[in-house]
Amino acid sequence: MFIELKETIKIIEKISISDERKETLQPLIDYIVKKVSEKASVRLNFICTHNSRRSHLAQIWAQTMAFHFNIKNVFSYSGGTEATAMFSKVAETLMNQGLQIQKLNEAENSVYAVKYDENSHPIICFSKKYDDSFNPISEFAAIMTCSNADQGCPFIVGADVRLPIRYEDPKAFDGTELMNEKYAERSLEIASEMFYVFSNVNNGK
Repeated sequence: MFIELKETIKIIEKISISDERKETLQPLIDYIVKKVSEKASVRLNFICTHNSRRSHLAQIWAQTMAFHFNIKNVFSYSGGTEATAMFSKVAETLMNQGLQIQKLNEAENSVYAVKYDENSHPIICFSKKYDDSFNPISEFAAIMTCSNADQGCPFIVGADVRLPIRYEDPKAFDGTELMNEKYAERSLEIASEMFYVFSNVNNGK
């Protein structure tokens, strides 16, 4: 794992999680523990409206924390109720927090390769609908990261479970003096909760 990312994780592990959020996260822990105990692949599809901010942050931090805690066979995905683009500030924020990101093409919906470790396969990120063929069609957890997607998609075809784990959208601060701070804050919040989830998977195995 990259040295700068290890330093960020030292900060992340000190962030406290409220009891209310722990209750929200417990079904995801239970799902992952069950799959690990069955020696089955753990497929997580993080879903929000535009697949541009929160769902990508959750996808990337979940995969990173699975690696950090040495939980094998975890495959993290993301999608939206519509496809737009992964917002550039998300990539910038994650790079500032120690991940290495390569933009693979110049397009309206660019593709990014995100690495948390020198020798691990990169996470491939671009905006897509949650049921895009790039994502799994069955045996996965659908994790709803925003209220619009949660309310708008009451049923996700092929999902083992559908879990609402909502985050506030940092988009509200786009173009303001607080933009950098709020994107970093939201990223660390999501990272701390994925840290909590996978640390408890380790304990629950």
